[in-house]
Amino acid sequence: MPLEIASPLVTPRLVLRPVHRDDLPDLLEVNGDPEVTRFLPYPTWKTVDDGAAWLDRMNALASTGTGQQLVVVGTADGKVIGTVLLFRFDEGSSRLELGYVLGRKHWRQGLMREALVAVCGHAFSALGIRRIEAEVNPANVASGAILRSLGFTREGRLRERWVSRGEAYDTDFYGLLASDWRGGSPD
Repeated sequence: MPLEIASPLVTPRLVLRPVHRDDLPDLLEVNGDPEVTRFLPYPTWKTVDDGAAWLDRMNALASTGTGQQLVVVGTADGKVIGTVLLFRFDEGSSRLELGYVLGRKHWRQGLMREALVAVCGHAFSALGIRRIEAEVNPANVASGAILRSLGFTREGRLRERWVSRGEAYDTDFYGLLASDWRGGSPD
């Protein structure tokens, strides 16, 4: 069974749905900000063509059935303000990995946490996922804090795990089990 979220996930302030080519101008605002892309494994976008190349990679990933790129849309204005990627889906182990990004002017408002509560809840219930994983650069303090607030456990540090922009960096490895999921509440 391929990984697919077919219908939008709706929260009080957001809609999460599969990415479309029409989303690229809004996503250029997000991924064109070097502060936003500082911890991402791809370069800061300079043009919509950079976004088109990224979208082609996301569509190729989706075609394998092992991943799906969602956009985070603000319900107040219908603008795409970020993304959530579900990838490295392993059907036999009921496991997937999570990645996310949010435009800088939307930071510190609880929006990404709200989006991730919806995605994790859907993954554990409707998709039957047993385990969700995430890797975070230890310097990305906000990302680690969001994951811990959702109940993810920091399971270790992988030294010099990735190379991005010519530099090797460590990653903190996080995991969340369906049996530990409390709907995003700390208890």
